[in-house]
Amino acid sequence: MQNESKRRLLKSGMAFSLVCFILFTPIVSLGWGPGGHMMVAQIAYDRLNPNAKTHANALLALLIDPADITKNSPDFVNAAHWPDDLRPVTAFKWSLELHFIDTPFSLDGTKFPPLSTSNIVSALQDNVNILKTSTDQNAQAQALRFIIHFVGDIHQPLHCTSRFSKALPDGDRGGNLVSINIPGKNGAVKKTNLHSYWDGGLGTFPPAGPNFRPPPLSQIPAAAALAKKGNPDTDPALKLSPPFNFQTWAHESFALAKDVAYPGIKNGGTPTASYKSKGTKAARQRIAWGGYRLAALLNAIWP
Repeated sequence: MQNESKRRLLKSGMAFSLVCFILFTPIVSLGWGPGGHMMVAQIAYDRLNPNAKTHANALLALLIDPADITKNSPDFVNAAHWPDDLRPVTAFKWSLELHFIDTPFSLDGTKFPPLSTSNIVSALQDNVNILKTSTDQNAQAQALRFIIHFVGDIHQPLHCTSRFSKALPDGDRGGNLVSINIPGKNGAVKKTNLHSYWDGGLGTFPPAGPNFRPPPLSQIPAAAALAKKGNPDTDPALKLSPPFNFQTWAHESFALAKDVAYPGIKNGGTPTASYKSKGTKAARQRIAWGGYRLAALLNAIWP
């Protein structure tokens, strides 16, 4: 009876946390939407060697805390959105700053603070070390879920920068504070922000449902195949070995943010067809490279 009461209290607490999160937390995107993350994971899973696939499947079958959330992502592809599913859970607030690395830049001379050492690069290093050395299977299972997700995040260009300016002296949080308008059907206009636009592959990835609900698993293979098309694993710039070049991956995303994501966009403006075309091409390449690199990383850990 006492254990049942504890379970009810835990469920009530999580529900209350979710309500508070929705009502009082500003909308700030944390990475590719669930569709993009699932595409990265699908590409990676298809490339895992048998040993890596066996280890990954076994760890992902563990019902780690918080169990009510983990039970909804028991497979490799759905595990990709697990770290974002933790957003309303107070016990995991520490992980929110690990989804990005806000490498700063300014076009008007605005000064910016030193880069935090607690970021996605350090998080990948830490979790890879846990996966390699820990004897605690629950710790390994959590580390694997973070790795699957963070490899996706670090390939999202706007997850690796924050643009500072006189208008935004504290930075734009990777485009989260850049408002844009997206034309819809029948003349409708959807207001969003630049970061969210890129999270959804500029409107081309399988969309999330209400409250970030992931798209159906059935939509992912075709979307992943489209990302790989024109982005072969033979590209010399991919550099799959060694597969632990996290800082290099972040630098690539930072460069793409400056060269592709920001140019041609004004606060309150509307992306042009040319911008969408160029951005979609870049986003699909990053999805494909993220998948190739995630597989190479796990195959190296479990040869």
